[in-house]
Amino acid sequence: MNKPLLAALATLAVTGVGVAPAAASPAAPAARAVSFAGTVALSNCSGSVVRLPASADDDPALVMSNGHCLETGFPAAGEVVVDRPSSRTFGLLNASGTRVATLRAVKIAYGTMTDTDVSLYQLSSTYAQIRGSYGISPLTLNDTRPAAGTAITVVSGYWKRTYACNVDGFAYRLKEGEWTWKDSVRYTSACQTIGGTSGSPVVDNATGKVVAVNNTGNEDGGRCTDNNPCEVAEDGTVTVREGINYAQQTYGIPACFGPGNKLDLSRAGCALPKP
Repeated sequence: MNKPLLAALATLAVTGVGVAPAAASPAAPAARAVSFAGTVALSNCSGSVVRLPASADDDPALVMSNGHCLETGFPAAGEVVVDRPSSRTFGLLNASGTRVATLRAVKIAYGTMTDTDVSLYQLSSTYAQIRGSYGISPLTLNDTRPAAGTAITVVSGYWKRTYACNVDGFAYRLKEGEWTWKDSVRYTSACQTIGGTSGSPVVDNATGKVVAVNNTGNEDGGRCTDNNPCEVAEDGTVTVREGINYAQQTYGIPACFGPGNKLDLSRAGCALPKP
């Protein structure tokens, strides 16, 4: 995973880099259509207010981040969290990255680090209420798989910083410590994400839709260990790519929600792990 925030800050201090990454060398400019609007800052990670293609304005809004960003700690391999009460808060950002509101969860609708690394919180506000109060619309999850070469932007609400690159390809399996993720997005080297960017939406520059959620990177060349994921091919071949970062695809999430943004893991086409 991208290191927990405190560990990331410690590393920055040791390496002589200031704790405000925005002062470091900037990433390549993001596409003009990509902004911070709808992204959120968690206490230790990034995230975004997201809607499904079929979501209605009066549905309770959802916030997406990583499973490893849950306030309850890292879910164990094989563990799936569903409908757990939560009062977690999120700082909502406008297009320029200014915090304009605090949103509150009522529950963790879904969270896991098995096959993917995602959390989805249900908020106490609807999309219409958020738009009416703050003029901010949610980001839409794309329900189709991204292609290699797609121009993308990772938008971190925590750091108020963007990272622009392309989808380099896909890892059949990505293994990190006890966790294994399927069909992960591999970035080209320009996306040098850091601790605190975990949970950031990965936006397709051409459509403005979310295609993945940022989650990890190989920090120092380790093989399949914590903070050093390795790629495992279908034939079992292991590849280590030091300095390369990854995200988990999100196109399968819409199939697991029914009317009213209600989670239903029994729906046809839903492939998310079940409890």
